[in-house]
Amino acid sequence: MNSDNDLQIAGDILEVQHLLQPPREHPVTVAEFVGLARAIAADRAQWAHLVEYDATSRWYHRLRTGPGYEVWLLSWVPGQGSGLHDHGRSSGVLTVLEGTLTERTERGTRALGAGAQRVFAPGYVHEVVNDALEPAVSLHVYYPGLTEMPMHAAAAAACEARPVTA
Repeated sequence: MNSDNDLQIAGDILEVQHLLQPPREHPVTVAEFVGLARAIAADRAQWAHLVEYDATSRWYHRLRTGPGYEVWLLSWVPGQGSGLHDHGRSSGVLTVLEGTLTERTERGTRALGAGAQRVFAPGYVHEVVNDALEPAVSLHVYYPGLTEMPMHAAAAAACEARPVTA
């Protein structure tokens, strides 16, 4: 039985440049998109000065684009919601930056406070609402970029106000 490990065989991994993965300029995995959202959330200077609140409709601003993805900033005054919808062929990461949002799905209702993240695949149906008394701000990363947001008005009754347990 050979007791040599790869490090002993190859030597110092940092000296074997052809074995190192080149750093990626843009995210390509779910974990990298989550990391992108967290990095933007942590850097208030990137987004805080852009936030506006609109009493008549949700405000949104495309913050960034990359190869095949988009990053959106949204604000929600109390009572505003998205309606029950999916994101077409896009996957996404929702990150609450400020305040509290409520997510409703057929599985129940979940409160999302500042720092909370939700990752979803194409076809994921949900409704996001600001049920709180204070405004909220959220960040949304979509891959591929959002091209449709089909509404599911007929299925609204399926999203009852029952809590989701972790």
